[in-house]
Amino acid sequence: QVQLVESGGGLVQAGGSLRLSCAASGRTVNAMGWFRQAPGKERQFVAYITGSASTVYADSVKGRFTISRDNAKNTVYLQMNSLKPEDTAVYLCARRGSMLAYSSVSAYDLWGQGTQVTVSS
Repeated sequence: QVQLVESGGGLVQAGGSLRLSCAASGRTVNAMGWFRQAPGKERQFVAYITGSASTVYADSVKGRFTISRDNAKNTVYLQMNSLKPEDTAVYLCARRGSMLAYSSVSAYDLWGQGTQVTVSS
């Protein structure tokens, strides 16, 4: 059974960068998404990538974050630049499992455990 494992989170100052990775334990060609969840808030869509590497971003991260994938390594990445304190959250990757909207949590059938990103001001 495929599992997703995120890594790369940490503490960074505002304006800094981090690169998150999401490694699948098995081969997956599904579309994948990154979400984030801050304490006391709902899970929020961040970025999406299809199997052919087409991408979509939330307005709040457009121009600062880049999602990519390496199918040979079964890994999806999220490069985060110009980080802001409001980007602080647990970041989770997920595999899309239905034709529901890509920004909807319900469209995804497999989730990683998340990695904490903290941006200090």
